Amino acid sequence: MKPFDELLRGVRADGAGVRRTEIDGTRVLPGLTLYAVASGEISVRGETAKAGDVLVVQESVAAQGRASVVSGTYEVTGAVARRLTAVLPDALVAPGQDGCAEFYANIGVDGPSVVADRLLDWLMVCALKEWFDREHGDGWLGAQADVVVGPVLEAMHASPERAWTLALLAKEAGVARTTLASRFAKLVGVPPLTYLTEWRMALAADLLAESSATVASVARKVGYADAFGFSAAFKRVHGFSPSECRSRCAESA
Repeated sequence: MKPFDELLRGVRADGAGVRRTEIDGTRVLPGLTLYAVASGEISVRGETAKAGDVLVVQESVAAQGRASVVSGTYEVTGAVARRLTAVLPDALVAPGQDGCAEFYANIGVDGPSVVADRLLDWLMVCALKEWFDREHGDGWLGAQADVVVGPVLEAMHASPERAWTLALLAKEAGVARTTLASRFAKLVGVPPLTYLTEWRMALAADLLAESSATVASVARKVGYADAFGFSAAFKRVHGFSPSECRSRCAESA
């Protein structure tokens, strides 16, 4: 699975409550919220969404304009999904196509709320992917497009349980270890094996929160042969033990 796709797993609209809102003038928008513009236009921090566009805001921000919108506010669940929202801009606009405005105007009019939630999920995924394809973003998100670092990120995300070394990762990229280490650190901000540890610990936190799997089995799923080494790495990254994560991570999820 591509890294970007994997990170979208925890961004879902369950219980978001589809709202139909008229914006007139200035209004403070809560984050993380999706706004599908059915008519009019609104502007947020230099980004303008017109009829048919989708606006996604990350933080509570002030919006100006006059528009009829369909919206849903999200709670990001899990450590993995939070890695995505941490690198998104405060506001982004995904341009719409012909017929989008009419489609938005009918969301939630008929049918069960779960259908509207899934439509919002679909719009959110499409909006984030459109922005990613256009802007790529910074850090690891943008580095996925790099010919050297991209294959390495994909390999880490696809097989976190593998006993990766710098030499094996360099082989995935088809370059020397020094070349990979330098380029990876420049684009992502941390060395390859540091990123791998952080990714494994994000996965582990979600596994501990979402399942009854033992610490030892979670350790194996993220590439650790024994629970002791895994627990030490987990506490170093998160600041608390895997056992404590059972309650703490579940609450945050």
